[in-house]
Amino acid sequence: MAETYDLIVIGAGPVGENVADYAHREGLSTVIVEAELVGGECSYWACMPSKALLRPGAALRGAEHVAGAKQAVTGGLDVAAVFARRDEEVADFDDSGQVSWLNSAGIDLVRGSARLAGPKRVVVTKPDGGEVELVARSAVAVCTGSAAMIPPIDGLADAQPWTSREATSATEAPGRLIVLGGGVVGAEMATAYTSLGSKVTIVVRGQLLAGMEPFAGELVAQSLRDRGADVRLGASITAVRREGGVVTATLDDGSTVEADEILVATGRTPRTDGLGLESVGLTDGDWIAVDDTMLVDAETNATDPWLYAAGDVNHRALLTHQGKYQARAAGRVIAARAKGSPNTGAWTRFTATADHEGVPQVTFTDPEVASVGLTEDAARKAGRTIRTAEYDMAAVAGAGVYDDSYVGRAKLVIDDAKDTVIGATFAGYDVGEMLQSATIAVVGEVPVQRLWHAVPAYPTLSEIWLRLLETDGVA
Repeated sequence: MAETYDLIVIGAGPVGENVADYAHREGLSTVIVEAELVGGECSYWACMPSKALLRPGAALRGAEHVAGAKQAVTGGLDVAAVFARRDEEVADFDDSGQVSWLNSAGIDLVRGSARLAGPKRVVVTKPDGGEVELVARSAVAVCTGSAAMIPPIDGLADAQPWTSREATSATEAPGRLIVLGGGVVGAEMATAYTSLGSKVTIVVRGQLLAGMEPFAGELVAQSLRDRGADVRLGASITAVRREGGVVTATLDDGSTVEADEILVATGRTPRTDGLGLESVGLTDGDWIAVDDTMLVDAETNATDPWLYAAGDVNHRALLTHQGKYQARAAGRVIAARAKGSPNTGAWTRFTATADHEGVPQVTFTDPEVASVGLTEDAARKAGRTIRTAEYDMAAVAGAGVYDDSYVGRAKLVIDDAKDTVIGATFAGYDVGEMLQSATIAVVGEVPVQRLWHAVPAYPTLSEIWLRLLETDGVA
């Protein structure tokens, strides 16, 4: 017999957990379905393990760049200890702690692969091959995330390439590593494995960290080169072969690169294959379009809004924190609809999930890149009338105290009509913790004249705000 709940959530990553939790807090009975580990990609193969691998190198660099501390540094990283620390961060790939949290929150768990079988119906194939049917009184939320995309390069799939999963769960650093792709994953993993002693060659079709302000990619590329990486920009791999333990990549200029492993970091694809989307008028394997409340934009929702999609799978912003933001809103909206009060309370307060011009992101390279809102190029392409303010972060007094050889740059993009900041980028050591102030300025549409009164403490890196405002002519 089918089991009935108010809400069925497919996917127990951070996004699914938040949808389930916030709806349950509003009184809905909730079940979550997961085919792998509770906690999802972020907890075991993405955000947490990647940052655990990156942090020791950043800490070592920090010590090496401060006189008095650098004299105490007598060696490089203990690679085995770095991987052991990563294992602690991911609880040795054991999700019992996450399951315990679900139990404490009053959320039921069904392990297995879920597929939609029509409106409000989900069939789960359990690990033992048996099936269970779940029926939703109010809603189903798809929170299955995304997976690494393998491009159709001759021989690549047969060469057993690493994706982000293998890179973050590896037990040792390869002697030689090719990184294909210069986005966030490619840049971060090139940084991590360079610090772990691998000879890294990163191959990027265009510029490193394209889509960000150009100086960000330039600073990171130079840092990688300074640390021994071979950075090949404007290059493509045309063929890959693995023979024995050696991977050979052929580039478009005819040159070849040999390595022990090749990491593919060229983009993401939605995890919707086999999800049964055809049963509700959608297409398996596609991203799922949604409105600003994460309600799926499909005919199946025309008369009875019941199907939602949050996180990577809706392709709005492929970032864990942004997916969790969507999830918090969706959980409350689902509960409000279930209670028949779509125009009051939670409904009106938590529907602003379309504000994607204020998306913050930190890239944990060396130096870090922290950005929010629009770049200058994106703003101009959007037809905005803007001005910019840019400043060398190394010229701020706090930078010299922080690091003997600080390298960095900062930039604000300001909307002339509104006189508000619509974009900010900081590239420099440990700038990630500065990003929230910029996010508040962008999302809150704080007038630039008011920002002048937000006095930065001296001597800190945050003094960059004063220098940027002076450059803009405000201060």
